[in-house]
Amino acid sequence: MRKNTLVMLGGFIIAGAIVFLLMVATPGSSGIELTMKELLATQDQHKDDFVTVEGLLIEDSIKWNPDKIELKFDVKDNDGNIMHVIHKGPKPDNFSEGVITILQGAPTKKDTFVAETVKTRCPSKYEGKDMKNYDPETHKDKLNQPPKEK
Repeated sequence: MRKNTLVMLGGFIIAGAIVFLLMVATPGSSGIELTMKELLATQDQHKDDFVTVEGLLIEDSIKWNPDKIELKFDVKDNDGNIMHVIHKGPKPDNFSEGVITILQGAPTKKDTFVAETVKTRCPSKYEGKDMKNYDPETHKDKLNQPPKEK
């Protein structure tokens, strides 16, 4: 073979390897996002998928084992569905009743989810008020205004 053909062949192999490594290193981008109701209804179909699902934490269900670094807990949705979660990793800081948990991983046996990552979203008490009660004067930049005269 000619030298140019070998260089092009080597380039294609390297480019293919880079694409393969990017696909393997980012499983979240190739996963699917489901509601808890959808996941529980079609759990058998998604056993081999990387799934993102969220639910409200049930605080009484938390079982933390620091020796094994294992976290077990239950989450629920607004329809009353409950799912058991197993996570081998650290417990999130903001882990209390009513916190929305974002889980990424795979469903296993009935109503059980093995989470690779567990993230929490701030409870609604940190969200702003609705826009009809918004007062823009409250949020004006006081530093850029001229000083008040006495």
